[in-house]
Amino acid sequence: MRILYLILAGFAGGLLGGMGMGGGTLLIPILTVFLGVNQHLAQWTNVITFLPMSIIALIIHAKNKLVDKKKILPIMIPSLLSCGLTAYLSTLTEGGLLRRLFGGFLIVLGVFSLALLIFKKVKEKKGK
Repeated sequence: MRILYLILAGFAGGLLGGMGMGGGTLLIPILTVFLGVNQHLAQWTNVITFLPMSIIALIIHAKNKLVDKKKILPIMIPSLLSCGLTAYLSTLTEGGLLRRLFGGFLIVLGVFSLALLIFKKVKEKKGK
């Protein structure tokens, strides 16, 4: 039965990731809360699943001429450096603290998304 839950978690994360919503916001809580996977392993699993999704998305966007090739390196280099640094720092962080930090991140993300939605609705009403 556990393998079925893992498959469903992967499907849900991939579906959300494919829609551009960030599958990890769902995949990590499913793995840690419902399947008992430790926080470090759940986050590394998310990174591993993110790589093929991002490569496919980049190929599709490039085919649709939505990629400005002049801006790739200025974005990619700092992204890779910060990714490597934070991955290293996460190995030094205790799992419980990492879990709380990720939970805090999800709360901030939810509040920001809600505020953005409210702002758009108010702006639409003023425009009518």
